[in-house]
Amino acid sequence: MNKFSIERVDFSILVPALLLVFISLSTFYSIDTTLFRQQLIFLIIALVFYLIFLNLNFRIFAIYSKQIYFFSLFILLITFIIGIEAKGAVRWIEFLGIRIQFSEVLKPFFIIFMSAFLSSGETKSLLRFVKTILLISPIIFLILKQPDLGSASVYFVSAILTVFIYGFPLSYLISLSLLILIPLPLLYNFLHDYQKDRILTFFNSSHDPFGSSYNAIQALISIGSGGIFGKGYGQATQSILRFLPERHTDFIFATITESLGFIGGGIILFLYVYLLFRIYKIAKSAQDSFSYLVVMGAFFLFLTQTFFNIGMNLGLLPIVGITLPFMSYGGSSLLTSFILLGIISSISFESRNKILMEIR
Repeated sequence: MNKFSIERVDFSILVPALLLVFISLSTFYSIDTTLFRQQLIFLIIALVFYLIFLNLNFRIFAIYSKQIYFFSLFILLITFIIGIEAKGAVRWIEFLGIRIQFSEVLKPFFIIFMSAFLSSGETKSLLRFVKTILLISPIIFLILKQPDLGSASVYFVSAILTVFIYGFPLSYLISLSLLILIPLPLLYNFLHDYQKDRILTFFNSSHDPFGSSYNAIQALISIGSGGIFGKGYGQATQSILRFLPERHTDFIFATITESLGFIGGGIILFLYVYLLFRIYKIAKSAQDSFSYLVVMGAFFLFLTQTFFNIGMNLGLLPIVGITLPFMSYGGSSLLTSFILLGIISSISFESRNKILMEIR
């Protein structure tokens, strides 16, 4: 581990991330002080891990990428054996009284071993493309089997976008898309009943207003009732009176916009756009292929997760259960986001250091 220095911190990505966290914390305080206290503890733990990964030599992850890959498979497999079932899914392992959702925590390491594999060779042949898809498929399949359609979707889309920017011919990606899309109607029969209902709800929001459509309808009511300036903290009836389900996790955006209105929602979107822009700039200044792919993988992960979550809050996408980075309640999600920030900041520091050395 490197010696800690304030210079290692990239405030251009840390500040917008912390602002997003503080907006969510203030919202939790207004609807439930217990949620606020617990999320504050999660934040402290997440910041500790941020500092750890900030000061680690990130290149060590490339050296041990194979071990990381097989450990990820092991963790996902053992989840089915010792995991805790909740709401019909087995996604959590309890450790010392703390529940950890490894499909969340493994996201940074998924990006790392995929980036290490891609950057280890120069060829962009069809064989290498097939090997890459075969590498990531078991991870996505195991997450899908939990079942966790939301996380599996984030993994898949982020991976495909990372593979695309690596430089494989577009024809390979089009062929893969066709192989997935053609049998997609047949896969509908293998979905769980609640997943089928969510798809039907997306196409017809009045499909089951007191059942499967309830969440989507209440989210839109919450966002609409916030108006331009919002109802104000402590005045958001949809979330405080619990009309809005999952008000602190999947639908935190709807909860916040009810309190802060269109203006608040706009500020949140601006912070995400700025954060993503800064991450993209760091990727462009990366010193090698591995660093570039890791940062771009993180960029696509944040982009996909934010787009999916806000999209389903607005009724633009089906509800699949995806947290909003830095804002949704939960230790696993917050921990994952700050681990990624730590790794990105470490890469940013190396790039800035190299530029300074070249100038001198």
